[in-house]
Amino acid sequence: MTDKQILEIFGKTGAFLKGHFKLSSGLHSAQYLQCARVLQHPQHAEKLCKALAEKFKKTGPDIVIAPALGGILVSYEVARALGVKSLFMERVNGKMALRRGFEISKNDKVLIVEDVITTGLSTKEVIEAVKSFTSAIVGVGCLVDRSGGKVDFDMPFKSLFNLDMPTFKPENCPLCKDKIPLTKPGSRLPS
Repeated sequence: MTDKQILEIFGKTGAFLKGHFKLSSGLHSAQYLQCARVLQHPQHAEKLCKALAEKFKKTGPDIVIAPALGGILVSYEVARALGVKSLFMERVNGKMALRRGFEISKNDKVLIVEDVITTGLSTKEVIEAVKSFTSAIVGVGCLVDRSGGKVDFDMPFKSLFNLDMPTFKPENCPLCKDKIPLTKPGSRLPS
């Protein structure tokens, strides 16, 4: 898929938002990608995740895993495209953990996926949790890398689309200074 095709999908589904947003990282931004608006359309979810899966096909994962909530559909669709199992991790007492009877064996090769990565915090938490089961992590993938290529996971990292969206620490946010109302989208809201 081309960048133009991806942006077209995000645009026509209303997933590219403008305003003043508090990201799950705690940073502020004037732009937000609400992947749930894209992923609610199965035809778009399948097409985008299949393209992401192609980037990891040669790594031969046994499991695709993501952090809940935003990455669940991405994990499912990427796993479906690869013909493997899909899992997700949830926070238990503030830490990522496997629940619901999910298991990872020490021999499983694992691909970690996410919808959007900005700082990579949730993904890094999943990496650490997966390492307690297996050292065979084949890589990290996401639909959109909005870090501007700044995130480093110490393993192969591939995104379907790269987008450099400026972010601000709350104390330096020009949107706060302009008193633009703050919206808190996303699935993991900071305290």
